Amino acid sequence: MSGAAPAQEVTRLLRDLSGGDPSALERLVPLVYGELREIATREMRKERGEHTLQATALVHEVVLRFLGATDLSWQSRAHFMHIAAQAMRRILVDHARARRAEKRGGDLVRVTLDEQLRAPDGQVADAVDIDDALRRLATLDERKARVVELRVFAGLSVEDTARVLGVSEPTVKREWRFARAWLQRALSDAEHD
Repeated sequence: MSGAAPAQEVTRLLRDLSGGDPSALERLVPLVYGELREIATREMRKERGEHTLQATALVHEVVLRFLGATDLSWQSRAHFMHIAAQAMRRILVDHARARRAEKRGGDLVRVTLDEQLRAPDGQVADAVDIDDALRRLATLDERKARVVELRVFAGLSVEDTARVLGVSEPTVKREWRFARAWLQRALSDAEHD
């Protein structure tokens, strides 16, 4: 990611934050804001144009959630970005669920999967369907679901994903191939239901 802050400085601040230093978040946010904004922008590009959230608001919502989270133990910059990407996905899915409930199925917030995880035949996948499929995958194999989260939602490389999960790069590549195929099939099945 462009403009990445030095990993050591970010990791030090994350440890300070985990140790109970509330001022660490204030020092951390300026260092990682650009990366968080890139993740949010990437996620927002997947949304339909009429989506009411904006990337900046998404980043701010994540930072606010981190302010209230006292039980998080940060391991590294990659771990932080993974949790941030998960939080962004959660916010978007919650927003989609609320709109779905409000409209009773009409005018769904729809997302397209990025190049790494395409919907079959170029279809547009609903954010709720993606989340449901990822949750089903997690019940079958939690590590494969984490690989998807790290690669797609956090935008981590195979190398960074392997480091976060504590596995080899070939394992990540194998898990990624399986998870991508499984999710594409699950999304295809959801589209036909």
